Amino acid sequence: MSSAEGVKSVALVDRVKAILMKPKQEWPVIAAEKTDIATVFRSYVIPLAAIGPVANAIGGALIGTNQPILGAVRVPITNAIVGAIVSFGLSLLGTYVVARVIDYFAPRYGGTRDLTQAFKVSAYSSTAQWVAGIFALIPALSPLSILGIYGLYLLYLGLPAVMKVPAEKAMSYTVAVVVAVIVVFIVIGIVSGIVIGTAAYVTL
Repeated sequence: MSSAEGVKSVALVDRVKAILMKPKQEWPVIAAEKTDIATVFRSYVIPLAAIGPVANAIGGALIGTNQPILGAVRVPITNAIVGAIVSFGLSLLGTYVVARVIDYFAPRYGGTRDLTQAFKVSAYSSTAQWVAGIFALIPALSPLSILGIYGLYLLYLGLPAVMKVPAEKAMSYTVAVVVAVIVVFIVIGIVSGIVIGTAAYVTL
C-alpha cells in the first residue's frame, strides 16, 4: 500500500467514526468541504457500499444457516457472487437516486439545489447502513443489520446542515426525503432478495 493509499484509508476510517459518533459536529465539516461527486463516490461510497454484499456472499456461501430438519442451508458460490454484484450495483444506484431526491426537494423547503451537497448527504447518511452490513458475514447475526436504521437520524441531522433548509422546515423536508428513501431501498431490497434468495440450496 502506498503512503497516499494509507492516508486515504485513515481518512475513510476517521470519517466513518466521526459521522457515527459525533454527527452534529461532523455535518458542518462535511457541508464546508470542497469536493465533487466523483471523489465522494470513489473514496467513500464504493468501499463502504461493498461491505454488505461481500459479507452476505461469504456468509451465505461458506457459513450458511442451520435449519431444523433441513440442516445447513447455503447459497452456491456462483449465485452468491452474482447476488453480491447485483446488490452492490443497486446500492450505488440507490445512493445517487436518493441524492437526486434530496436535491429535487430542497427548494420546496427553503433550501438551495446543489447536487454535490445532496450527494454528500445521501452518501454519509448511509454510513450506518453500510457498516451494519458486516453482520451478514454470520447469517445468524443478520438481524443486527437493523442497526443501520440509525442512518435515518444521520439524515435528519444532515439535511438542514448541508442543504441549508430553514429550521422550521427541516422536519417536513426530512420526512419527505425519508419516505422517498424508504421506497428506494424497499425496491433495492426486493430486487436483491430475489437474486440472492432464489439461489439457496440445502446441504445435509
